Amino acid sequence: MSLRVQQRRTYFTEPTKDALFREAFGLPEEEEPLGEVHAVLTMQGKEEAYSGKLYLSTSFLAFTSLDRRSCRFTLPLATVRRVEKLAPGQDGTSAGAFALSLTLLHHLRIVIQLNSLRPTNDAFCATLRRRLKASLPMMKALSPFSRTFFSEHYLNPVSGQDDADADGKGASEKAEPEVGQLISFGEGDSEANDFKGKQKEVKEYTIEAGTGHGFHGGLGLVFKFPGDPRKLREKSKMKLWKEYLTHHGRNLTLVRYPSFTRLVLVGLPNRLRGEIWELTCGSMYMRLHNPGVYDKILEDNEGRRSASTDDIEKDLHRSLPEYAAYQDKAGIDAMRRVLTAYSWSNPSVGYCQAMNLIAASFLIYMSEEQCFWTLTVLCDRLLPGYYSPSMYGTVLDQRVFEHLVQKCLPMIHDHFSEADVQLSVASLPWFLSLYISSLPMVFAFRIIDCFFLMGPKVLFQVGLAILKVNGEELLQTSDDGAFINVLKSYFATLGDSVHPESRDPKMRQITKFQELFVVAFREFASITDETIASERKRFRSEVVVSIETFAKRSAIRNLRSTGRLSKEQLGLAYDHFQLALLRSTERSRKRGYSSSGGSLKTPSQRSRGTSGPSAEEGSVAEKQDGEKPEPRIDREAFGTFLGDIASWARDEKVVKNGFHEHVEREPVDHALVDRIFHNWDETGAQGLSFQDVVTGLDSILFNDLMMNLAWLFSIHDGDRDGHLTRDEALQVSESLLYMFRNEPGDRYLGSVSNLIQNLFEFAESSAHETAPDPHTGRTRPPSAENDDPQKPALALATFRMCVLADPLLEDFFESDLTASWRLEILLAEDQPKQAKGAVGGWWGGIISAVMTDENKERINRIADEVGKRLDIQTVEQRPSIGKLDAAAAAIEPTARDSLFSTSTKPASARNPTPVAAVESAPAVNPLSAAAMRMPAYPPVMNPWANEPASTKVGAPTREIDVQDLARQVAEERTQFADDQFVIDNEGEEDADLGAGDLDGDLMNQVDQMLDGDQQKPTAAREDLLQEGGQSLL
Repeated sequence: MSLRVQQRRTYFTEPTKDALFREAFGLPEEEEPLGEVHAVLTMQGKEEAYSGKLYLSTSFLAFTSLDRRSCRFTLPLATVRRVEKLAPGQDGTSAGAFALSLTLLHHLRIVIQLNSLRPTNDAFCATLRRRLKASLPMMKALSPFSRTFFSEHYLNPVSGQDDADADGKGASEKAEPEVGQLISFGEGDSEANDFKGKQKEVKEYTIEAGTGHGFHGGLGLVFKFPGDPRKLREKSKMKLWKEYLTHHGRNLTLVRYPSFTRLVLVGLPNRLRGEIWELTCGSMYMRLHNPGVYDKILEDNEGRRSASTDDIEKDLHRSLPEYAAYQDKAGIDAMRRVLTAYSWSNPSVGYCQAMNLIAASFLIYMSEEQCFWTLTVLCDRLLPGYYSPSMYGTVLDQRVFEHLVQKCLPMIHDHFSEADVQLSVASLPWFLSLYISSLPMVFAFRIIDCFFLMGPKVLFQVGLAILKVNGEELLQTSDDGAFINVLKSYFATLGDSVHPESRDPKMRQITKFQELFVVAFREFASITDETIASERKRFRSEVVVSIETFAKRSAIRNLRSTGRLSKEQLGLAYDHFQLALLRSTERSRKRGYSSSGGSLKTPSQRSRGTSGPSAEEGSVAEKQDGEKPEPRIDREAFGTFLGDIASWARDEKVVKNGFHEHVEREPVDHALVDRIFHNWDETGAQGLSFQDVVTGLDSILFNDLMMNLAWLFSIHDGDRDGHLTRDEALQVSESLLYMFRNEPGDRYLGSVSNLIQNLFEFAESSAHETAPDPHTGRTRPPSAENDDPQKPALALATFRMCVLADPLLEDFFESDLTASWRLEILLAEDQPKQAKGAVGGWWGGIISAVMTDENKERINRIADEVGKRLDIQTVEQRPSIGKLDAAAAAIEPTARDSLFSTSTKPASARNPTPVAAVESAPAVNPLSAAAMRMPAYPPVMNPWANEPASTKVGAPTREIDVQDLARQVAEERTQFADDQFVIDNEGEEDADLGAGDLDGDLMNQVDQMLDGDQQKPTAAREDLLQEGGQSLL
């Protein structure tokens, strides 16, 4: 598989059907779909009926209408208290229908009529029955968990939490709450005491984590929420939400009817915002299924430090400093705990720019535990790649946004191109911080309300609306500075009236933000989720190339030493290093997939396995001193890397299937790969960095004959004493046989056999000349071990002499070994340009578009299968060296000649074996297979023999076993007048807003906006302004 394919798979993966199902309903990663049926949904006391599909997963029951927005729910099976099969015609069901009645946790009753075939309905109900029984243990944990929601406190009079029931039984229940002290301030903290009425009191909520401490809330409960409650009409909103939650369920049992979307567009009330965020993004269900995980992560990693924790500490005091909570130790500590917990739960992401702004904003309305799981869903599912080290998701969406501007607002796009104005200068902070860094908080939170409800398309719709509303001013800009100033002026006046000079008071009440929402959701309603997904897929390859090209240049520029490698060689070495690293990551991912029972690890599962220094599996080493992690390849990945650059470290097979043929490469493991790995791993980190690889390649790519011999000698000299022992000499022969295993004929085999005999014959009985220490440069003194005649050593000079005695080995070390290291071109854009011929132009473009690497792999697999079935497939082994042709390979190896002349024969030659002994020994052809199985060293006067010189039996052969070693916007935010925090006067009503039914006016404006989708934009806006009621959009 090519490098570009591996890179694209690393950044972007096509979601499976199961993943799309989980994403549609916001379910945890452990959920698997078990069945689906066509159904009609009705609720008790409601006449509306919605047709759609009913889905069953491991722990959830989900429903969505056919239009995917009118009606939907996601119910944990543990919330189902009773299931009944209804008789035909009962509760409004049609005659002969298969209907079920579900009674839920909050006494909510829904009727589901199954409209599939009878066998399908029966199978669905049988699976539902089994899963309901399996969810019984979760029912016990459901009651304390449901009390962590504000809606439970707001609507449940039994717990004394209903505003209308403050006496009687409710008061008695309230006298013995299960909650404790929320935040305990010192007696001298007068500012904190002012917030609490200058006295200590028991709170009914918590801003931290866990159950049994009251409902979960954010820092706004202590330090007040942003904005003026009167202008935001908090009381009117709370009344509307109380009515909806009473009739349509709450928290875990809430059913989303069309009025739910209208209420969210109006703006969520401050006290309910965190809970609705949890519900719409799905983090509520992850918190349900992972109790105590947040606290455990903090406990397991207490006191630990990493590069992410250091970056977090730098950004803590730059996160919404205008908000009172982040001028206080309580707010700073809460944000630190959330960001630290996420960095340890997902070390591959850790901490990224703008995460501090996101977490600080969430903590205003959410507890720490709620914020942690919402941040997890945001980073992993809603905006994947936004907060990664390379921020590839943000870069991709910026490219998509620029294309949408070109398509929807061509005049603005053309003007920006002519004036060289960079749109991403302003739009990148919008997307990265969800508009928090650019807009006043009260308006940014309105955008986040819609973002969690509708998905990432809201970011694009609002961005396009901002450019369209300010189109006239933007067409007058000539540089980036003027572009930014226009937008800053607009954002600072979002709360102002669009028509301040109008005589109509209703016209004067329409603000610029309301106008922005109308433009975004009406005029750009064509920007759908499918549009965003299609455009993202279109620009993936372009973004990957830009990111990886920048990463390659940075890695090469940061090298401490490049040796003798050229710029092109460094680029090729980086490509091969990156390919091996990505393959290792892919293998680790697959192993995690299989070990988790067929699904990838969720953030909670990752957090349970992060008690060690690093949760990465051998590809990135996290330094303990807080430095940035350095990518490294482990021993297994190095085997793949070596197989790509050394022809003898892989097996190449030419597979022929009739007229189609292809080459298959497979790396072959050996002890020699271990020795090269440890030789290059100078720091002993059990992994090779890019610098280690460059240094290692510099030591082998430019070698001559003597340097190659010294290299082979050094990697087998385990103790680095300058001599080879008997076992090390045998390992040299095994390494050479490994290199020559695919060569035709027996000539290389005979040369290695002669070499080992020469080494044994000319071995020195004592090591008088010791090599200098490679670290100090001093000559080592002779040791008693070196002087042992029974343990002789082989010096480098002797090793060279023995190798050079064989012409075939001499040629190999002189040129063939160096030539076997080949840095091949992996990227198509690096290939040399060819002149266009008859097949060039558009026809060549079609061919290159069709014959992608993935398609080539598919064609090869099909051809192999056809070839096997037709019995026409042939497989040929390609030689690794390719020095010998067929004629040369057929030449029989020659017998070994003695390296000694007649005047300098060894003692064994001057004292030959007795004639009788020679005559009694059977004659064996030295080149036969039997001779290859015999000991390769002489049995009598061999100084490496274990037996005394008088013993006639040779030393036993020692077999060497092959061993395998498994091993990145802190933006300054403009302060706005709308961010001031006005203490709510609970006794005043909205007198300045006019008389009439404010609640009805509130809903009419949203209905007018949503019902005008088919009207023209200009006419739609006039309708909104002319009809009665006050718009709060």
